[in-house]
Amino acid sequence: MLFASEAEFVSACTELVKRISAVMNEKHLTASAAESLTGGLVSSEIVRVPGVSAWFLEGCVTYTDGAKKRRLGVSPDTLSSHTAVSRETAREMAEGMIETSGSDIAVSATGLAGPGPDEYGRPAGLVFIGGASKNGSITKELRLEGSRIVIRRQAAYEALKLMLGLVLSA
Repeated sequence: MLFASEAEFVSACTELVKRISAVMNEKHLTASAAESLTGGLVSSEIVRVPGVSAWFLEGCVTYTDGAKKRRLGVSPDTLSSHTAVSRETAREMAEGMIETSGSDIAVSATGLAGPGPDEYGRPAGLVFIGGASKNGSITKELRLEGSRIVIRRQAAYEALKLMLGLVLSA
């Protein structure tokens, strides 16, 4: 989803988080977020909504490969074979967040926000969103367009949408 303004982005995220919160509270579940390209934007939008402390345990920004390995247990082999911007890394980030936080559900976001392509020639806007729960894990590949902030906002919104899907199916 393209957001015309920051206010539109905040409003859309707030509505999503309210829906997530209602289901989390009803099902007595907890959640966490592991972020790279979004730099804490997912967590920030979650904690904007009052009452989320009942279910949101933590968020962490693991911007470097070293942080992904150390904090989330992402495999060095995954990072060397697939890089930080990959479906495999997004999955391991979400699974690692469940392991280290003890939450029932976790989402992750990794990718390229730009402004240009990376050293492998992959374009800005290549994003992977991961999700994990006791039912398994899922990843989504996205090809987003726009400025760095637009890509980060879209990725954060997609991570929240994935979180809603995970909690509804839990």
